[in-house]
Amino acid sequence: MDKMAQLTLPDEVYNWIRDFLNSHSHCTRFAGEVSSLVEITASVVQGSSLGPASYIVNAADLRPRHDGNVTTKFADDTYLIIPARNSHTRGDKVSHVKSWASNNNLQLNCSESHEIVFRSRRLRGKADQPAPPCPDIKRVDKLTILVVVVNNSLTATDHVSSLLASCSSLLYALRVLRCHGLGDQLLKDVFHATMIGKLTYCAPAWHGFCSTADYVRLESFLRRCAKLGYAERSATVTSMFLEADDALFRRILHNETHVQHTFLPERPLIVYSLRIKTHNKSLICKTSDLNERNFITSYTAATVLCCQSQPTSTGDTYSL
Repeated sequence: MDKMAQLTLPDEVYNWIRDFLNSHSHCTRFAGEVSSLVEITASVVQGSSLGPASYIVNAADLRPRHDGNVTTKFADDTYLIIPARNSHTRGDKVSHVKSWASNNNLQLNCSESHEIVFRSRRLRGKADQPAPPCPDIKRVDKLTILVVVVNNSLTATDHVSSLLASCSSLLYALRVLRCHGLGDQLLKDVFHATMIGKLTYCAPAWHGFCSTADYVRLESFLRRCAKLGYAERSATVTSMFLEADDALFRRILHNETHVQHTFLPERPLIVYSLRIKTHNKSLICKTSDLNERNFITSYTAATVLCCQSQPTSTGDTYSL
């Protein structure tokens, strides 16, 4: 509440939050048995609407101590991003987090913390990796970040496997609904709300890392769903991803408060006359194969190819 008191809040709002957090207790139900109530004296109340806001306020003063390191916080997760040149600061950073947690009446749960090391393709397997910064922190080859599986090879293969396994289990639910007499159009609506939502969730962030084999697996699954009558036969994964990219790009373009809006600075004034563009932003240039997998770079490349494939009346070719 000390950090909450530093915010500019009306007295009635502050008093309501204080009353909500004080004398708050919880219990656990398992196998039909309910534990006794225990008062919550620290952390964020899970499942409450105040949870994310409380976490943001509480973790606002958790900042990196070394230049180049980044602390990313979202919902109730915290990610420490340390570049290779600062690898020697890992132990100090973990100690800093432990100290911050202790000062805020919290405790770092090392068993729930994981470390993942990303290495370039030419260095994989050629050099020994440093030991984890804490013996209680486990090093993993893949990590689930906001439901997206990220591996240390920066490929989408593991995420596609997890995605297809989840979608395959939903096919059984659709079969049950069909057996109970649900109509074909309603089945398609359920399919679109569930499986299409899963396939396109955060698609601009991960589909650029898909290999040709990953696309083949996704297209094969979609064709299977079309044969079962759940999806349209004309639907393709590539078109769904392109629509998701286009929708996200429009949101970034027209929302100045969007987190990715800073990656699209205004273009300099052009004195010569060209075809009117749909935006006036300077787009990111490709610098490496990894950069090409970035959403904005890959989306721009796809849009440029679409523009160049359409002949103009004057025979000129324009790009974004």
